[in-house]
Amino acid sequence: MAVPGPVNRYLLLMAQEHLEFRLPEIKSLLSLFGGQFTSSQETYGKSPFWILSIPSEDIARNLMKRTVCAKSIFELWGHGKSPEELYSSLKNYPVEKMVPFLHSDSTYKIKIHTFNKTLTQEEKVKRIDALEFLPFEGKVNLKKPQHIFSILEDYGLDPNYIPENPHNIYFGRWIADGQRELIESYSVKKRHFIGNTSMDAGLSFIMANHGKVKENDIVFDPFVGTGGLLIASAHFGAYVYGTDIDYNTVHGLGKASRKNQKWRGPDENIRANLRQYGLEKYYLDVLVSDASKPSWRKGTYFDAVITDPPYGIRESTRRTGSQKEIPKGIEKCPETHVPVSLSYHLSDMFFDLLNFAAETLVLGGRLVYWLPVYTPEYTEEMVPWHPCLKLISNCEQKLSSHTSRRLVTMEKVKEFENRDQYSHLLSDHFLPYQGHNSFREKYFSGVTKRIAKEEKSSQE
Repeated sequence: MAVPGPVNRYLLLMAQEHLEFRLPEIKSLLSLFGGQFTSSQETYGKSPFWILSIPSEDIARNLMKRTVCAKSIFELWGHGKSPEELYSSLKNYPVEKMVPFLHSDSTYKIKIHTFNKTLTQEEKVKRIDALEFLPFEGKVNLKKPQHIFSILEDYGLDPNYIPENPHNIYFGRWIADGQRELIESYSVKKRHFIGNTSMDAGLSFIMANHGKVKENDIVFDPFVGTGGLLIASAHFGAYVYGTDIDYNTVHGLGKASRKNQKWRGPDENIRANLRQYGLEKYYLDVLVSDASKPSWRKGTYFDAVITDPPYGIRESTRRTGSQKEIPKGIEKCPETHVPVSLSYHLSDMFFDLLNFAAETLVLGGRLVYWLPVYTPEYTEEMVPWHPCLKLISNCEQKLSSHTSRRLVTMEKVKEFENRDQYSHLLSDHFLPYQGHNSFREKYFSGVTKRIAKEEKSSQE
């Protein structure tokens, strides 16, 4: 028999994509709105059904105003592994908590949601009729009900093996839906100004949520590109600012990235992207600047630093240099020509990024960034470390059979001191991470091997 759990239990129905990103997003948003992540579930794995304890319905609603990983949330009235367990659980749910939604002046409807199985209309009606023991006194209204209730059935994750009976059955009152529609409405396909590596809309919103971006925050992206991450932060009411070393990208000049378009138009720029979504008032500025040489006075300016640094695959890793730094054997440029472009090792780039975040973030502010890794050699020790930053989450997105990138979220827990600037050189993480300087070579060696393998199999 199912034993009734603690009060204020909610059922989250999760989307079945970006599975690793879901738990950090929900945890970050709950802490943003004054809740704490507590659950009787030991593991979430791939299941779309999560039972959470949330302090209030207001916090549950605020959570759903932000999440792109969750589809819906329900106030959980009962659950079990069989219909009998479910009914027993419902009978144990306090009547006084049901009554406000079941009185005679109210209207309602009951929906059925099944995961990994399709029910006939007859089967659905049978399940609804079996709930007649609940004290519903209102009228059924299928078009505009005041209250919606749902029976949710979980038939597991294997589409090749669908059991006769569900693994778990839940019943609850629908509270709110998540923000899944943002993925479509902010789709890069419809965006005014894009580049070769513009960030997928769904991942942009996940990054803003991992960064706990909120209204009136100031969010900075040091590798801004076409501004996709600024758009997601501005959508949540933050003021946005960025820099990039590429003059043409910042100013919207040069060749277009869009198919069948040769050159960028006069109004293709980051500001125009924010204007497209009605977010221009949140745009502070974007400058042509080198992330390896930040032009900032010492101080804490930003509530979040959210960025996708270049990996050297479809965009180069570059920094500005001086005449002194040019390798021997290369003719010097005229003295009137100021910087030259030098290669920028990935390890240097990420340690510069962590130092920058440690210096400029407010205490409690977050750094969210992508770290490319060569999967066969990856260990957690390779994630860059900093004494001022605490690792919050580290989620993998596979890029190929042998490469992936990891979304790393860190929080500033200590004020920056000058001695912290070179602390990474003493860290156990420093030597392992330097191996990623050859990420580009390893990436393309894998591509070359795959092409050769495909050519060989096609000839056989």
